[in-house]
Amino acid sequence: MSQPTPLMPHATATWLVDNTALAFEQIAEFCGIHILEVQAMADDLASSKYTGRDPVHSGELNLAEIEKGQNDPSYSLKMQKAPVAVSRTKGARYTPVSKRQDKPDGIAWILRNHPEVSDAQISKLIGTTRNTIGAIRERSHWNIQNIQAKDPVTLGLCSQRELDAVVAKASKNIAPVEGEEPAPAPSGATDREKLIEELRAERTASVKAASEAAQEAEAAAWLEAKRAAEAGETPDAPADAGTQAP
Repeated sequence: MSQPTPLMPHATATWLVDNTALAFEQIAEFCGIHILEVQAMADDLASSKYTGRDPVHSGELNLAEIEKGQNDPSYSLKMQKAPVAVSRTKGARYTPVSKRQDKPDGIAWILRNHPEVSDAQISKLIGTTRNTIGAIRERSHWNIQNIQAKDPVTLGLCSQRELDAVVAKASKNIAPVEGEEPAPAPSGATDREKLIEELRAERTASVKAASEAAQEAEAAAWLEAKRAAEAGETPDAPADAGTQAP
């Protein structure tokens, strides 16, 4: 049975990349994310910047376990203390007082990175009012000069799973504009579907290239035959003239 992942996988992976000598494979396996995401964090190419979360402080790892992993790249890190599952109840989301000042930053991040998400969805996800969302969008918020867009997951305002679910739902509700090509497959499309599309595109390109090559070869052969025929007729003309009676 697989062990649980950290409460904040991406933030934990960021901390492990910055503060340990663990292999990318070990970090990816422990955090339950793809190794390419870990690589992007190490190269500072990740699409979202995460604030590191110390798994030692939270009790999910200890220094001895990290030391084992650093000494043996093939070692799989063991979760020391599984994160406590957070259950949601119906009604408005409760946000601790210490986190409430971060709400505008989280709202600004969603508005900038996911404009397809509705105000109602943001209000339910973050636990705020539509008036606040509208003020931040229109830059009329009383503290707009100090608001900095920050990932609400990193701020602890929601979980990554909740944010992904809201974004996926909002993406499905976007109606295509008349005359435009259908939108590409959502990011949730499976790797198999993406691979099939890539292979189909490669096959179409190969068939087109082969057809063009065949046409070029046929044209070249026809031109060569024409030139050969013309070259053969040129020396025969004087010979025919010489055989005529004076």
